[in-house]
Amino acid sequence: MKILLTGGCGFIGSAVIRHAIAASQHEIINIDKMTYAASEDALEAALAHPRHTLIKADITDSAAMRAAFATHQPDAVMHLAAESHVDRSIDGPAAFIHTNVTGTFTLLEAAREYYATLSPARRESFRFHHISTDEVFGALADEDPPFNEHTPYDPRSPYSATKAASDHLVRAWGHTYGLPVIVSNTTNNYGPWQFPEKLIPLILINAIEEKPLPVYGDGQNTRDWLFVDDHAQALLKVVESGTPGETYCIGPRQPRKNIDVVKAICAILDERRPSPNGPRARLITYVRDRPGHDHRYEIDPSTAEAALGWKAAHDFERGLAATIDWYLAHEDWWRAIAAKKYSGQRLGGEKA
Repeated sequence: MKILLTGGCGFIGSAVIRHAIAASQHEIINIDKMTYAASEDALEAALAHPRHTLIKADITDSAAMRAAFATHQPDAVMHLAAESHVDRSIDGPAAFIHTNVTGTFTLLEAAREYYATLSPARRESFRFHHISTDEVFGALADEDPPFNEHTPYDPRSPYSATKAASDHLVRAWGHTYGLPVIVSNTTNNYGPWQFPEKLIPLILINAIEEKPLPVYGDGQNTRDWLFVDDHAQALLKVVESGTPGETYCIGPRQPRKNIDVVKAICAILDERRPSPNGPRARLITYVRDRPGHDHRYEIDPSTAEAALGWKAAHDFERGLAATIDWYLAHEDWWRAIAAKKYSGQRLGGEKA
């Protein structure tokens, strides 16, 4: 299968490409604008692999998107490109509307025009897989059941509102134009190559450098943590065997409160690299909560597990330890980012 994949130099997109190149014979056409959070290094051996092609382009550029379809003739689309950081969306929502809404519309139109040119057999097998977030469903109270494929939409932040809008566009193009679309929604991802503005790498790097560990509010906000390689495996299964018109909620059944995640990072790092100043939990600093901070996200992945024959392989403790080991072994990468004067006090969403 030849897959046109957007955002392939981002955190999740690069994991999908690494998995696709290593575990399948798929050919990947990777379209990435190469924004601040993109990294060619994250592709590892896939970057120079003959089954991978990198096109540096903006998904809002309609001419570039049409050219990519015409030139490469893909069998499927995996749309991951998005602005995904909640705090950044609060500070500057326009970029999120431009990329997440206008960009998705532009890609859908290019795909629709391309789809109309395909033979009946290729139309039958073509798929447009849109990768989204659990944040479109709003927030859960502690006693509420997890989100599933039938949960009503109730986005609360500029980021989640733009992702909800893009989900609706994708389904509308399926219903109105017959484009064979699939939507998947996921929980917070973590793992190697995540840009250091996200919670786990930010806390880890601050702990390594003995800086304050900022925790929003009282730290009781809960997220469901999915190791990125497990998500990549699930996404390939969706595009390979998912049913057009369906939604798949992909999650690991690993909910943790933010403060417990921070304490777990401290404990593992104290084992790996003890500090002469004592346990790093002393660095935890509670900071003013962000506006509209959703209390809890959690997904019931039963439908996806049954339909795809997939289940998250990593429990949180094992995945977190592997992630910490990776960051300790790749200090040159994240220190180079810090040298570019990245502002490291943002704690937003993890889907990127």
